[in-house]
Amino acid sequence: MWVKLCCLLLYFLALFVLARVFEAVAWYESGFLATQLVDPVALSFRKLRTILECRGLGHSGLPEKKDVRELVEKSGDLMEGELYSALKEEEASESVSSTNFSGEMHFYELVEDTKDGIWLVQVIANDRSPLVGKVHWEKMVKKVSRFGIRTGTFNCSSDPRYCKRRGWLKSTLIMSVPQTSTSKGKVMLKEYSGRRIEVEHIFKWITAHAASRIKTIYNSEHLKEEWNKSDQYRVKIYLFANLDQPPAFFSALSVKFTGRVEFIFVNVENWDNKSYMAEIGIYKTPSYILRTPEGIYRYGNNTGEFISLRAMDSFLRSLQPEVNDLFVLSLVLVNLMAWMDLFITQGATIKRFVVLISTLGTYNSLLIISWLPVLGFLQLPYLDSFYEYSLKLFRYSNTTTLASWVRADWMFYSSHPALFLSTYLGHGLLIDYFEKKRRRNNNTDEVNANNLEWLSSLWDWYTSYLFHPIASFQHFPFDSDWDEDPDLFLERLAFPDLWLHPLIPTDYIKNLPMWRFKTLGAHSDEETLETFPDSESDSDSENKEVFSSDREASEDDELSTFHRCSEAERRCGAEPCPRANRYCHPEPCGRQARSYGSCSSAGDMEPDWSAWPPEMLHCTECVVCLENFASGCLLMGLPCGHVFHQNCIVMWLAGGRHCCPVCRWASYKKKQPYTHPQPLSSDPPS
Repeated sequence: MWVKLCCLLLYFLALFVLARVFEAVAWYESGFLATQLVDPVALSFRKLRTILECRGLGHSGLPEKKDVRELVEKSGDLMEGELYSALKEEEASESVSSTNFSGEMHFYELVEDTKDGIWLVQVIANDRSPLVGKVHWEKMVKKVSRFGIRTGTFNCSSDPRYCKRRGWLKSTLIMSVPQTSTSKGKVMLKEYSGRRIEVEHIFKWITAHAASRIKTIYNSEHLKEEWNKSDQYRVKIYLFANLDQPPAFFSALSVKFTGRVEFIFVNVENWDNKSYMAEIGIYKTPSYILRTPEGIYRYGNNTGEFISLRAMDSFLRSLQPEVNDLFVLSLVLVNLMAWMDLFITQGATIKRFVVLISTLGTYNSLLIISWLPVLGFLQLPYLDSFYEYSLKLFRYSNTTTLASWVRADWMFYSSHPALFLSTYLGHGLLIDYFEKKRRRNNNTDEVNANNLEWLSSLWDWYTSYLFHPIASFQHFPFDSDWDEDPDLFLERLAFPDLWLHPLIPTDYIKNLPMWRFKTLGAHSDEETLETFPDSESDSDSENKEVFSSDREASEDDELSTFHRCSEAERRCGAEPCPRANRYCHPEPCGRQARSYGSCSSAGDMEPDWSAWPPEMLHCTECVVCLENFASGCLLMGLPCGHVFHQNCIVMWLAGGRHCCPVCRWASYKKKQPYTHPQPLSSDPPS
């Protein structure tokens, strides 16, 4: 998880640097930056009209370029970035979808139950033609969609009773606007009563109703009273301008941020005394002033703060976010981090996608589960202070220059999704390259695995852990008070065929004790050792040779070894086991185990028993190969206490026989260690 998080942070840093590179290239080619102001006098009439349409100001009665330019100047400063975005938006010929309502419930769910948006619905009466034609309606839809106004069509033929109850006996236009200034308040429906059905006249009707929700100030006394008043709104945004009504984007934002931010329009058109404006720091108009408990912030002075709906919406969301905004942000970040697994995981293609699906499901489930208690805590009344401090932290951090850069980059990459996806893919391929190179240096075999090999290993793993005890989790030695394993017995009873076909993993073999056989007469510089997975001794090299050998190639050797072991068991007094067709001891340890260890010849030198682990039985012969232990050879012990040549017992266990060749005790399960009896001294105490 931490690796993916670091990769994601590195990707965001690369996006930030790439955006600065684009700015430098644009400055080098054109000689201006996105934050550079544009003189409206130098713009053409078409560009000026495009700016007014993006800001939501009507210009139908302004035929002269001079009047249009003055209206642009009255609505706010124009930057190069805003001009570029407006022209690109005009060139884009994307068709905006409109909703077709199927009936009363559909209309109520989307329009009347939506408390934070504006709807424009064309109602078509029975056996009547629509009020706005198809061509004009498409223009209308495209025009109002810039300001977040949703559109739809309700045909009364689908639900005539609802239209009759509403009084919609003729085709008309319906506009829904929140009635109150509180969040989730009532919605009122307004019907268009104008005679002219041109797009500009309908748009003026929409903006006039939306602007009526904004508090308007016409004199300095009212401004002073409002400026010094403290009410429920912690964040207020003022527009000081010489306009008849605020721009449409300003009115649309007031609906979108209902209950979070208060929008106030200060009309300074007929003001003679502007001394109080100078007292509060307002020296020019138009000005967009954000007033918070922490102070005053002038919108438009930093990068990306354009006079447009999208830019101001991003700015206000960062200052006064909703819980839903934070949830969506966390959802995007978690999924971007999860998709990094597609490039970090090495091996077969199917393996990559299986791991990716698993990671996506796990991360999204954990995200939703972690959000549930957060939502519950936020409902508690005594956490209001914590909520206020959190918003204060958001306001402090998001009014910095770095935050303005981040918002500008977010708007840039969200408007160019192909660039965002291509950079993410390129970043992932780089991660895949370096990860593959790192694993090849570590000699990891999974890098070159194909799909069939991985699916085969996945099936082996699944069947092993589904039908058999998880031996790899039972590391030896382990501390447990249970000497018996009832789960193993029950599972074997349920699947009797698996008695002869065990599929227990061999991870535990690496944890079995190993040491060198030494005699008292021979001098050896090697010390008694226990190997672990990361040791680099001779035992590891021998282990690797055994594990890497092909199972089918050594089938004959294992068969001959099994016959030799059977002969050794018969020599040691073993009895046949009718259930498994194997040999087993009625007494797994004790006398018989010690008797086979006394088969060493009298001419041999005395072994150095002090080098043996205390829980191992003393013996001098390996019952697998029927050869005596030579000085310096590598030995391995099982949990039952029996000792064998390391090569012999590893070959035995790797062949699928996970039990002791002598007593048939499970080689992956702990057993009470054997304690050697202390010799009694015959000398009387002095």
